[in-house]
Amino acid sequence: MKSSSRLAAGVLALACLAVPAAAQAPEKFTFALNWFAVGDHAAYWVALDKGYYRERGLEVALENSKGSGDSIAKVDSGRADAGLADSAVVVASLARGTTIKMVGMVFDKTPLNIWTRKDKPALRPKDLEGMTIGAPPGDSQRQAWPAFAKANGVDQSKVTWVNIEPAAKMAALAEKRVDAIGDYSTGLPFYEKALGPGNSVMMPWADFNFDMYSMSIMASAKTMKDRPKALRAFLEASYMGWRDVMADPKAALAIFKKHVPEIDLAIIEPNMMIGLGLLKTPRYAANGIGWMEEKKMCDSVELVNTYMGLPKKVDCAGVFTNAFLTKVEMPAAFR
Repeated sequence: MKSSSRLAAGVLALACLAVPAAAQAPEKFTFALNWFAVGDHAAYWVALDKGYYRERGLEVALENSKGSGDSIAKVDSGRADAGLADSAVVVASLARGTTIKMVGMVFDKTPLNIWTRKDKPALRPKDLEGMTIGAPPGDSQRQAWPAFAKANGVDQSKVTWVNIEPAAKMAALAEKRVDAIGDYSTGLPFYEKALGPGNSVMMPWADFNFDMYSMSIMASAKTMKDRPKALRAFLEASYMGWRDVMADPKAALAIFKKHVPEIDLAIIEPNMMIGLGLLKTPRYAANGIGWMEEKKMCDSVELVNTYMGLPKKVDCAGVFTNAFLTKVEMPAAFR
């Protein structure tokens, strides 16, 4: 009798323990992309589809933005918990009073770039003088332009920036509404489709004294302070998504297409593969995907401090942290 009572009590105790766990709803977590869905973002849909976020207690919503300035504004104002933004724009925003910090890197090499047409190419920065360049106000190339221009002796008064929606960039260049477009080098397939193969010309900033950290995952001070476990879980799941993209790009593209059916795989596949090349570095191989090196970060911050005309100097130590990262190994075959 006593044995039966103890057994019943044990079953009841286990049931009581199970109820809160089963009833606990996943935490909502909003992630602001830096643009509309392109190959740079496939990893986050892979993480969603494979349940990596949900397994860690998160219900993640992915939200489009109109450039790094826009995604930063969403995170800083609390409309998103974390987001994607170019490092140069993050640093500049800190000088203007935002409370964000980079908590993980995406592109370990910079894809910052200016596009022109073959019939009117800009092969070096000074060639941009006298040209109109199109981009949204929050675009990373536009935000970082003062630093790039000063580093290369470009007279900024001779360059005119024109507001263009993200999705209209390629058409604006093809239709000659602008002379140039600020856009990542990963966009090559989009520009080749709009202008025809061989008719688009790249000017990668890394070739002109501007090889700095680029696309990062940033979070606000509030998210870091109030939701550290959720942030850590989000980052781990996201970099697991990147790991899976590296391991099997074709499978990742199938998942991406399932969730974002409007994407054109003929463009998105080469777009995504160019982006993967920016992650294939010894730093990630040694320390895990997303890890940030202090020296490279401080060199990047110094570029922004020196050339972007900030209202105050930004301290490198306040710009980034690896504290929320869980080491996610790159696939051996990708190294």
